[in-house]
Amino acid sequence: MKKFFLIISLLLFAVVSQMTAQSISPYAEVITENGDTRSLTSTESAPLKVHFMSGSDTHDGYFEWRFYKNKIEEGQQYLVRHEEETEFTFTEAGSHLVCLYASFPNGDEKISDPITINISTSKLEFPNAFSPNGDGYNDTYKAKDGYQSIVEFKATIYNRWGQKLHEWTDPAGSWDGTFHGKDVKQGVYYVHVQAKGADGVKYNIKKDVNLLRGYTDTTSK
Repeated sequence: MKKFFLIISLLLFAVVSQMTAQSISPYAEVITENGDTRSLTSTESAPLKVHFMSGSDTHDGYFEWRFYKNKIEEGQQYLVRHEEETEFTFTEAGSHLVCLYASFPNGDEKISDPITINISTSKLEFPNAFSPNGDGYNDTYKAKDGYQSIVEFKATIYNRWGQKLHEWTDPAGSWDGTFHGKDVKQGVYYVHVQAKGADGVKYNIKKDVNLLRGYTDTTSK
């Protein structure tokens, strides 16, 4: 008899476990350029790589991530991913809404509240001069601080005879005032920047660059 009740108890436990409601609690983390992770902020700059996780208490189910732009409308998602965890790189400005749909073997179906990813409009500016004199201030020629949401980029430095001295394809890059490892002379050079923002804005910056080796900025000390 005890064995019979034990079997019944085990069967009831299995049924109850199967009927227990499942849950999801999706969340997202930004993956940085060096592979670390951080929390999302209210507004982000593109390109932005994001890792989405279901937060489910079980891996036995069907998971579907739905990506929307600006608002959620049935059938208007621009991307669907069928996996419990997924990664996506955002390259377009605007508000992106990401919802998780899940269904489980016990019949439960869940749709999460959206995770909102706000990608800023683009900004890109370059200075007129720099002073590579080793004083630790303004020693390289680069984009001004505050650039954001630049998804395509190429900058080229020329001398006054049109000879290409340096090129870089990352907006975080720079020129240190050298050519083939040797310092170039103080004087006027030329930069041509071609870039594209996450908002579709195209940048075609052409300007003189004053290289000032003898200049020391005393206000920064």
